[in-house]
Amino acid sequence: MRGTSDVSSQSMSETRTSSSELLRFATAGSVDDGKSTLIGRLLHDAKAIFSDQLEAVESSSRRMGDEYTNLALLTDGLRAEREQGITIDVAYRYFATPRRKFIIADTPGHIQYTRNMVTGASTADLAIVLLDARKGLVEQSRRHAFLVSLLRVPHLVLAVNKMDLVDWSEDVFERVRQEFTSFAAKLSVPDLEVIPISALHGDNVVERSEHMPWYQGSSLLHHLETVHVASDRNLVDARFPVQHVLRPQSNRHRDYRGYAGQIAGGVLKPGDDVMVLPSGFTSRVASIDTFDGPVEEAFAPMSVVVRLKDELDISRGDMICRPGNQPHVTQDVEAMICWMDDRGEIATGRKYRLKHTTRSVRSIVRQLHYRLDINTLHRDVEADALRLNEIGRVTLRTTQPLLCDEYQRNRATGGFILVDEVDNRTVAAGMILNTD
Repeated sequence: MRGTSDVSSQSMSETRTSSSELLRFATAGSVDDGKSTLIGRLLHDAKAIFSDQLEAVESSSRRMGDEYTNLALLTDGLRAEREQGITIDVAYRYFATPRRKFIIADTPGHIQYTRNMVTGASTADLAIVLLDARKGLVEQSRRHAFLVSLLRVPHLVLAVNKMDLVDWSEDVFERVRQEFTSFAAKLSVPDLEVIPISALHGDNVVERSEHMPWYQGSSLLHHLETVHVASDRNLVDARFPVQHVLRPQSNRHRDYRGYAGQIAGGVLKPGDDVMVLPSGFTSRVASIDTFDGPVEEAFAPMSVVVRLKDELDISRGDMICRPGNQPHVTQDVEAMICWMDDRGEIATGRKYRLKHTTRSVRSIVRQLHYRLDINTLHRDVEADALRLNEIGRVTLRTTQPLLCDEYQRNRATGGFILVDEVDNRTVAAGMILNTD
């Protein structure tokens, strides 16, 4: 299969296997604001699609009566999406440039698919919120910005799209930028960039636009390639949830005992003093192994095997941390919940299985504090339940202690899901606010 890229197969392979940094980003926006078109334009102009894919899109565009190649079809893969002209599911795509690797989550814009956006943006390093320059800041734009803030996505880009339809007007762009900036000031948005673009024609997407000489910033792709994300992860609080205990049965490795998992925060090195929770036993790191061999340090989100100098009773769900820097050990948590189940609702007294890092415990809803209107930020304290796509604040009680941090401090140890115990269906995603 040969692509249209000018980059050779060999160099593309080298790019994909290099140690360049990975950026996960999500797109959001109102219906018809151009999310899928933008992703298609990025993939096309970055030479990340194959010739047969492009031919299929061109053919589909002609059948649909489009006078241009509809690049949105590269991501709107479901038949229902193409028929309705909207994004329903989260479409994940991968591409790479010499500077960085990317995983894209093209998330739905409609309010009825809020749960899909939460899923797609929950692991993102950056979010792109698109809006139509002709419409300006609308209700859904505010909702998407709030969700990005709630999910603690470190970087936000406002892409003011369809600038070609407002004659590339600087005044229109400035009006939209100021309106959005004022709204974002009410949220927790650490880093905000505003870029005028035309996804349909490619202006300021990969290359700087000649139609907007008044804009002195970088193109969207250049910003994605250069935004600093290495310091976004918590490298202060060492957190290592144990996923599996390795004890090979062969004579050659009979003395080997290691603890496998993914670093959720901080840095671990051989020789570090550590504590195992919830037991409280202490030891010292003997070595840290990876698939490629031992390493001198491990940090989030590396998957490693940690060996300790002492033989301790450690099992799945335990957490290795520093003696002087421990997570909360609690059975009572307050959290923001996004309800994702269309067959039920969350209410006081309901019981669910709570999955947090590598630990799974039973829980009960002790109190529903309020339901949040994500369009107006109004708190409905009279609400008695949360239904599909609704968000609210609850207090949960668990049967066993959680080893957790606040979500704003560590997304990995501050997030969880709720599972229906009857049919093992994921019904909600939660973000821990504080512990009692």
